[in-house]
Amino acid sequence: MNQPLQSKVAIVTGAGRGIGRAIALRLAAEGARVAVADLDLGAAEDTVATLSATGQEALAVQVDVADRAQCFALAERVLARWGRIDILVNNAGIVQVKPWQELTDADLDPTLAVNFKGVLYCCQAVAPALEKQPGGKIVNLASIAAKTAGTAFVHYNASKAAVVALTRCLAVHFAPFAVNVNSVCPGIVDTRMWEYLDYELGESQGLPKGEALRQRVARALLNRVEKPEDVAGAVAYLCSPNADYITGQSINVCGGMYLQ
Repeated sequence: MNQPLQSKVAIVTGAGRGIGRAIALRLAAEGARVAVADLDLGAAEDTVATLSATGQEALAVQVDVADRAQCFALAERVLARWGRIDILVNNAGIVQVKPWQELTDADLDPTLAVNFKGVLYCCQAVAPALEKQPGGKIVNLASIAAKTAGTAFVHYNASKAAVVALTRCLAVHFAPFAVNVNSVCPGIVDTRMWEYLDYELGESQGLPKGEALRQRVARALLNRVEKPEDVAGAVAYLCSPNADYITGQSINVCGGMYLQ
C-alpha cells in the first residue's frame, strides 16, 4: 500500500471518536505515527488500541485544548516520544443549539475556548517544531457553518468562521517555513454531534426524529449523509505531498451542499 506519510508524526485532536478517529485511522494507514489527543482518555485509548492491533504506532494523550498549558504539554509529550512533529490536525470541537438572543458568557466562553482558542493554542504549541523542518502541515477543521447563515447556533458558526480566518493568517506566517496551513469545512456528518443537533433542532422546530437531519442532507447535491471517512480523505490529501502547493485555503467537503 502506498504510504505517503511514512515516517511522519501527526497530532490529531478530538480523535477519540467521530471525524477525529477517522482522521487518525486514515493518517496511520498512510504511514504516520499518530498522537491521538482527546479530552476523553478512554476514547483516545480505544482509537490507539485499534491502531495498535494493526501494527501502527500511536500514542493516547488526554488534553483539554481550551487549556493552553495542556496544548503545550501535548506537543512536548509527542516530541519526547518521537522527536518531531510533522502534522497537526485540529479537530476537537463542540456545538450547542440555543437562540442567539439567549446566549450568555456561559454559552459563548466554552464554544470559543474549544473551537477557536484550542486551534490557536495547538498551533502555537507545535510552531517551534514545524518551523525547524520544511514540509509540515496544519489542517484545521472548520465547518460549512463558517460560510452559511442560521440562527440556531450562531456562536458555533462564528467560532468556525474564526477558524477559517485564523487559517489564512497562519498560512501567511508559516509560508517562509514551507509549512502548509489549510482548513476543511465538512457538512452534515454522521456523528454523535449530528445526532444531538437533529434532536435539538427537531425539538425547537417541532419535527420528528430524523427530519431535521433529512432536510439538511437533502440540500447536498450528492444526496447522502456524509461519513467521517469522507472528511478523513480530504484531510489526508492536504497532509500529503500532493498538496504541497495548497495553503491558506478553506476546502468544502459537504457533498455539494455549499458551492462557493
